[in-house]
Amino acid sequence: MPGTSRMPVSLREGFNNVRNRSRAGSPLALGVLNLDLVRNLVFFLFVLRWTRRALWKLKGRGLIGTIVEVYIDVRRILYGYFLQMPGVRNQVKKQVEEAVGKLQTKLVPLNATRYLTLPKEGWDQDAVRKELETLANMDHTRWEDGFVSGAVYHGEDELLKLQTEAYGKFTVANPIHPDVFPGVRKMEAEVVAMVLGLFNAPPGAAGVSTSGGTESILMACLSARQKAYVERGITEPEMILPETAHVAFRKAGLYFKIKTHLVACPAPTYQADTRAISRLINSNTILLVGSAPNFPHGIIDDIAGLSKIAVKKSIPLHVDCCLGSFLVPFLSRAGFETQPFDFRLKGVTSISCDTHKYGFAPKGNSTVLYRTQQLRSYQYYVDPAWSGGVYASPGIAGSRPGALIAGCWASLMSTGEDGYLQSCIEIVGATKKLISHITTTSPVLAQELEILGNPLVSVVAFKSKTLNIYDIADGMSAKGWHLNALQNPPAIHVALTLPIVKVWEKLAGDLEAVVEQEKEKERARVAEGKGAKGKEVGDSAALYGVAGSLPNKSVVVDLARGFLDILYKA
Repeated sequence: MPGTSRMPVSLREGFNNVRNRSRAGSPLALGVLNLDLVRNLVFFLFVLRWTRRALWKLKGRGLIGTIVEVYIDVRRILYGYFLQMPGVRNQVKKQVEEAVGKLQTKLVPLNATRYLTLPKEGWDQDAVRKELETLANMDHTRWEDGFVSGAVYHGEDELLKLQTEAYGKFTVANPIHPDVFPGVRKMEAEVVAMVLGLFNAPPGAAGVSTSGGTESILMACLSARQKAYVERGITEPEMILPETAHVAFRKAGLYFKIKTHLVACPAPTYQADTRAISRLINSNTILLVGSAPNFPHGIIDDIAGLSKIAVKKSIPLHVDCCLGSFLVPFLSRAGFETQPFDFRLKGVTSISCDTHKYGFAPKGNSTVLYRTQQLRSYQYYVDPAWSGGVYASPGIAGSRPGALIAGCWASLMSTGEDGYLQSCIEIVGATKKLISHITTTSPVLAQELEILGNPLVSVVAFKSKTLNIYDIADGMSAKGWHLNALQNPPAIHVALTLPIVKVWEKLAGDLEAVVEQEKEKERARVAEGKGAKGKEVGDSAALYGVAGSLPNKSVVVDLARGFLDILYKA
């Protein structure tokens, strides 16, 4: 017909031939059939995979828990879209910039001389010493006077002098060359052996030294991931940890592509819910985690309960003792309450312990311990084919400062068991006194503050019953104290150290004065008809002003990134 498109005869005949051959069961027909089978199989596997994940979710969280989790996720996503709306986005950006500007004013002094390029001619050593003295004396929170929670795990002046001497003797040492620096190799091996003994490691146990608790935790997670891959073929690894576990586990999840499941640590114990952990275990689970104690609240998880689950399910269990380090092993001998936490529990397969905390070693020292040498080998990196020669390293780092290892070895040898036992008596003893003062001795504090859980080591966390706890934190800051603000629930904690031991009574007195001051402010607000400011509600981000209480934490992330940028502003 005019105006219509007709298929050429040759193409039409070819099409008919193909159709006829297809009907006759030709290879082309089989190919089409096979393609359909593959497509259906892929779809079936996709449905099976997500059905299995949904069943795991229901098993682990329960129906109500799953619904709540979905609600929180949806709320977070929708609030994220809200924050991206033009008017809202500009306002939020403005407030973030203002907050970051205030931080910069505080951290980057305007009147300081800046050195942004190399000097044309090098300074003489006296000039360098003078500038170093100026830098050391910049205005700062007085950790030397015991006004800082944690941060500086100080072994007193004599030990500092010894560490400095040890550092000076091994300034150029690098453990990557054990034949060049045999003394460093020997000291490192001995440090690991001493810490293994402290945690009752069985024969055949092994360990490595690291740059700090974060690296120790990263290595333990990497070892568990590799073990699961090599021995069980797991390609989608998952680990289960308490929500109070150190954030380094979440970092490990991001770095090593391990899905993390967070488990609540409900009041009144604030320990990880072992029943919830057991429900969350599935065929992809590669690691369970417990803390002894955790950083936020100073609570030792039910490691014995976790060990039973780990043994029953044949899953590795890591115990983070970075904060407890050289205190927890001495609790019983010092006469304090304790709980089982180390390799004497059969399910415990790895432990992280910071020698640079209460081992009093220089910062940059930690250890990760394994029940077997095979577990340790899973964190090794070996490349036999590199053109630079066969390469092998025990962990993430290649070159490492041998001087820090020397300082650590000197600290352990100088302090000894008796010294660590005495420091445990002093630090944990002062912690108990502070707890008693808050809960019993001081009527003001007993009426207003509530200790979280049953802290057994050196960290005391408390929340307020009626006041805004962050106002109390600000009041303590105004008095020169540097304490740690917490969230979920909003609280403050104090990590006691040897310097704080000497001034804990002043800390308690200042805390009492600040609480009284905040209560008076509340009374004044009520008298003026403004109503009480009251305590915070819900999920506070513990960053004042802009962050507030947000279902989506992108604003907090922007603030934190701004803070990190400031650290490198010369």
